[in-house]
Amino acid sequence: MATMAALFIKTPNRSCSFPKTHKTHFTSPFNLSISSVAQPKTHSRTRISCGLIDPDGGKLVELVVDESQKGTKKRQALSLPQIKLSKIDLQWVHVLSEGWASPLKGFMRESQFLQTLHFNSIRLEDGSFANMSVPIVLAIDDSQKNQIGGSTSVALVDSKDNPVAILSGIEIYKHVKEERIARTWGTIAPGLPYVEQAITNAGNWLIGGDLEVIEPIKYHDGLDRLRLSPAELREEFMRRKADAVFAFQLRNPVHNGHALLMTDTRRRLLEMGYKNPVLLLHPLGGYTKADDVPLSWRMRQHEKVLEDGVLDPETTVISIFPSPMHYAGPTEVQWHAKARINAGANFYIVGRDPAGMSHPVEKRDLYDADHGKKVLSMAPGLERLNILPFKVAAYDKTQSKMAFFDPSRPEDFLFISGTKMRTLAKNGENPPNGFMCPGGWQVLVEYYDSLAHTENGRVPEPVPA
Repeated sequence: MATMAALFIKTPNRSCSFPKTHKTHFTSPFNLSISSVAQPKTHSRTRISCGLIDPDGGKLVELVVDESQKGTKKRQALSLPQIKLSKIDLQWVHVLSEGWASPLKGFMRESQFLQTLHFNSIRLEDGSFANMSVPIVLAIDDSQKNQIGGSTSVALVDSKDNPVAILSGIEIYKHVKEERIARTWGTIAPGLPYVEQAITNAGNWLIGGDLEVIEPIKYHDGLDRLRLSPAELREEFMRRKADAVFAFQLRNPVHNGHALLMTDTRRRLLEMGYKNPVLLLHPLGGYTKADDVPLSWRMRQHEKVLEDGVLDPETTVISIFPSPMHYAGPTEVQWHAKARINAGANFYIVGRDPAGMSHPVEKRDLYDADHGKKVLSMAPGLERLNILPFKVAAYDKTQSKMAFFDPSRPEDFLFISGTKMRTLAKNGENPPNGFMCPGGWQVLVEYYDSLAHTENGRVPEPVPA
């Protein structure tokens, strides 16, 4: 992945000479012209430099201790009661440590947990609100609670008992699982992937507190160089002199319909008067359900998209978003949008049924396909972010390429779902010419070829990324 890695050579932080912009606002992507968009609102408390939106709370929260303190913190951790982190817990430590959840400074205490569940936001010290729709919490069981006793701090350790972080000023409170699940997913139906993975068998208590992370979180999977923190992304956007950043999250391979949407968004931003809008292509890299394509294969596919020129490397930054995936629809998409504010994005592209999934029991979608974009346009704490809903793209048989759907001639368009795409790749069949770049498609075929087939010829579910 040398091509992709070359995009992220660190450079010194540079000062920017282009004009500063005001804070951003909601707008519709279907009529992006200077005359049709209200002037951005200013914010009296914080300042935007180099065209980048300020983090929530005005300052990026970074929780990795200074190099000079690492030895001291490791020794302190060895003297404290220990809580062993699951793989998903460790991903949340990663998220918190780099400031994706700014202004959170650690796992949620009860007041923050309740505000998140009931208001999808948390109140800041000045009385304003920051969006926070997904609980970021750490569960413990009765034995761990008893072990902690009266201690005000605990050590968080990995699967090999290596100290990862210290959680101090702790607060332990009840883990109300049914309420958490019902308010996050809107259902308590069995079969919700994240619930089964991280909540059902978790402890009956939650522990919150301030987090001090001893070492930056690394996975040693060959992809760490692509896991840029919000601070590193901001530095990269400033180096490129971006005056607008538009973020696109996906957990699937990139086809030419996605690319059309991203390139068309940049064109529209240029028409609005921006001089150098930069795309943040930001695939989700934490826990995903078993039938999603694993992260390593998705990143190989994304590399081919750049190599084949489907996206322009000069105006595209590809990085991995470390958050686990909830599949919680309109609730979770707020978290996805909010986190990108902290990385410097002031535009967020939202698709059909974002963060959605099929109902785990009934034969229907779990969420209304349009609710995600509608919720984002109204969500408290996201007023500074421009929401750009998808324009529907499909395969135009008359042009043999992906194009925006024209309702006046529906018979000319072919909709290729993710399920259909995966079925073709599993069977080694090719999609219509122009659906995906050849190099990217070959990666998908290789992935499914790499999986062992069962006796009945069905492909088994891959291990979650």
